[in-house]
Amino acid sequence: MREVLFILINLLFFTSLQAQPVLPKSVQDDKEKIMGKAYWEKWNLEVQKQIDRDIEKYRKADGELTLKNLAKSTEVKIEQISHDFQFGAHIFNFDQLGADELNRKYKELYGTLFNSATIAFYWKTFEPEPGKPRYKASEIDSPSYWNNLKEPWKEFHWRRPSPEKIIEFCEQKGIHMHGHPLIWGNTGWNHPTWISKSPDKVDEMERLFEKRIREITAYYGDRIPSWDIVNESVDPTPGKPRYGVIPDDYTYKSFKWAEEEFPASVLFNINDSWRKVYPPFIKNLIERGAKIDVVGLQMHLFNDKVCLDLADGKKINHNNTSWDPLDVIQYLKELDALERPIHLSEITIPAPGEDYKANQIQAIIAYNMYRLWFSWPTIFKITWWNVVDDCGAAGEPVKSGLFTRQMEPKLSFFVLNELINKEWKTNLVVKPGKRGKIKFRGFKGNYRITWTDRQGNIQTKQYHLK
Repeated sequence: MREVLFILINLLFFTSLQAQPVLPKSVQDDKEKIMGKAYWEKWNLEVQKQIDRDIEKYRKADGELTLKNLAKSTEVKIEQISHDFQFGAHIFNFDQLGADELNRKYKELYGTLFNSATIAFYWKTFEPEPGKPRYKASEIDSPSYWNNLKEPWKEFHWRRPSPEKIIEFCEQKGIHMHGHPLIWGNTGWNHPTWISKSPDKVDEMERLFEKRIREITAYYGDRIPSWDIVNESVDPTPGKPRYGVIPDDYTYKSFKWAEEEFPASVLFNINDSWRKVYPPFIKNLIERGAKIDVVGLQMHLFNDKVCLDLADGKKINHNNTSWDPLDVIQYLKELDALERPIHLSEITIPAPGEDYKANQIQAIIAYNMYRLWFSWPTIFKITWWNVVDDCGAAGEPVKSGLFTRQMEPKLSFFVLNELINKEWKTNLVVKPGKRGKIKFRGFKGNYRITWTDRQGNIQTKQYHLK
């Protein structure tokens, strides 16, 4: 009887642990009031432990270095100053938030929370008049222009700033840059009005595709190190064109044109959302010789009701995408068969409302998903899409930002900042071993090593842990 009771007690204890994965303090107390039981059953202790094991295995490395002329009693300070992993966001609202202080707060995120930025090159607003691309900023891109507007979203270039000033900003701050996109077949959202949509003009459309690619590649060379060469070109139903009038096999042709012009060092991305036809589509392009260096994968929650269903633990397949952890893992395995690194290229996780519970839901989903993505060995970059509320495209959730429209941080910001800048950064103080040898295990990235030499001077050394 005593043995049976012992087994039951242990079983109850283990079951309670399964429903209580580790969460940041900001959401720990209310987690079971916010998310349904079925949600936590999917994100159970076994899943969480595997994520922890994979983060330890794939995101950390062993460091070893030897320091000379050490003071006898010195301790060595090991500080991680940057990540190899890229945590990004689009930078579409650069100088557009309507006040200098809001713009300052927005820019400060790049280099603190984000070390990567996706830069807008949407054709419709980049070249509103034929032959007049908006490479460099003009008066309509200045902060003063946007500060004087009451309805900025009505401007044709809202969320579409000219790129040069942003590129200079990223270069100065050491931010990874990604161009998005060279070609997107969506004639409504992306094609300039001066491009004909007539079926008998499809050859002219193809000529303009090639012209745009060759002009942009010649202009930038390797200055922007990676690009979405083609965005969202997979037909959800094979044989049924996604956008109607479109040049035949334009995805393959676009990659080949870009390859002829770009330096070999520039990374070529293909970008689309979760679809069964996406992996075989990419495989076919690779087999035909298309230079596809990176697989871009979008995951968007574009509906508040779907977000609430997800929080309740219901099975969703929104935008052809499941957010159940085991389903995400299975799809990543399918993409891994392509033997290409993965960029989580566009991420939308909204707060499905404005109240406390809605912000908790956004934070918890973001926390769990970022941990899973960060643990996956072939993922090297995650890009959050809309940083600020009320700044998305038409039809996207209004509260999908990490900040309010007045640049006030939401709970989701604090959760991601806790992961990126605290939990996933290594800071240690160690005693050197014999002959000044230092050994440590830490997250991959750049480090500052500090110690005192025999003359009493403070010494520093840069160290890259790969």
